[in-house]
Amino acid sequence: MNYLETVNYLFNIAPVFEHIGASAYKEGLDNTYLLDEHFGHPHRKFKSIHIAGTNGKGSCSHTLAAILQNDGYKVGLYTSPHIMDFRERIKINGECISKEYVIEFVNQEKSLFEKIHPSFFEVTTALAFKYFAEQHVDYAIIEVGLGGRLDCTNIITPILSIITNISFDHTNFLGNTLEKIAKEKAGIIKPNIPVIIGETTNETKPVFKTCAESMNAEIIYADENDEIISFTMNEDGGITYNTRSFGIIQGELGGLYQKKNTNTILHAVRFLYNQHIIKNTGSINNGFYNVCRLTGLIGRWQKIGSNPSVICDTGHNVGGWTYISRQLQVQKYNKLHIVFGMVNDKDVDGVMCLLPKNAHYYFTKPQSKRAIPEKDIQRKAMTHGLAGDCYNDVPSAYTAAKKMATPDDMIFIGGSSYIVSDLLLYIRQQHSK
Repeated sequence: MNYLETVNYLFNIAPVFEHIGASAYKEGLDNTYLLDEHFGHPHRKFKSIHIAGTNGKGSCSHTLAAILQNDGYKVGLYTSPHIMDFRERIKINGECISKEYVIEFVNQEKSLFEKIHPSFFEVTTALAFKYFAEQHVDYAIIEVGLGGRLDCTNIITPILSIITNISFDHTNFLGNTLEKIAKEKAGIIKPNIPVIIGETTNETKPVFKTCAESMNAEIIYADENDEIISFTMNEDGGITYNTRSFGIIQGELGGLYQKKNTNTILHAVRFLYNQHIIKNTGSINNGFYNVCRLTGLIGRWQKIGSNPSVICDTGHNVGGWTYISRQLQVQKYNKLHIVFGMVNDKDVDGVMCLLPKNAHYYFTKPQSKRAIPEKDIQRKAMTHGLAGDCYNDVPSAYTAAKKMATPDDMIFIGGSSYIVSDLLLYIRQQHSK
């Protein structure tokens, strides 16, 4: 099989949550332990940092990877979902796993997969851990796929655990209260391993406190000791932070939500610095300032055009849109155009309550089996006082928005990671012509 055939095999031989939703979710770690034993427990051969949370995992994991990489370490990075290419999920020092490695892995292990029927994420996690071990990474930043307690990344024993925040998402799997969701996320807390909690609420803090105490794990509440004294949004889209422990830091990532992410990251950085893992404070600033270049991160308040300003963001739930909506309110533009679509396991009404009513909408759908048809999105949007037209796909919606917008306008594209994926794939395709 070539690379495309191999990836298609993975998508088809094992259920893929990103493609089909709930029916791909497998509770329990039996297959994970079986695969781990089969490959010789590769996760024990490198040190790791484990990151869970409803929002902010990607920004936190990529920034920490950039900082450690800049400090001279060989750093593995495991995240999900991918935006344009499956290989984005598994990187070392910003370089994606090779196509050849993926092909060889699948060809060698097909008989096992067809015997035990693992999920897509179980296979991908086993691939990542095996690759990191064989490539002798110093540290691996491991992002939880879904939840925490029963997520197949949860076999690792990290040097540090991080839970960014808790809000409502995947409630059919994790529970319909913040306490229940927090309990699932808190499942990554390990005996005697410090844990940083980025953001708490009255409902979630007691859950984290009880779990950490039962594990004799030191717990650090980032929101009770803000590392950021002040911050300024830069014209280039980044953010300048005045921090308590590390002075002035220039952050490449934009968006108001990055302030909370950065506070969480800085607590992790301070821990790693005090443990003499991060040795050079210059690596901290360089990592923040060059996170996209060093790790290949895309889709976080990403500016892809000027005159009109064009921004895309992968925020896809109420927690993410709480900050995106605030950000859109403070942007300068003559008129706001929003290319918008969602998938069917999200709180659509909750998100639409947050959407700006002063925008013209281009309702569309991503190329995903979970996509909500554009006309259904439009009908629901009308009940929230949102007006716009329908388009069959993201490229046609984006093209229409660009045609309608004047140089002083702003175009925002989002609502789902898959909307952003379709957009960036289309742009790359256009540039390659």
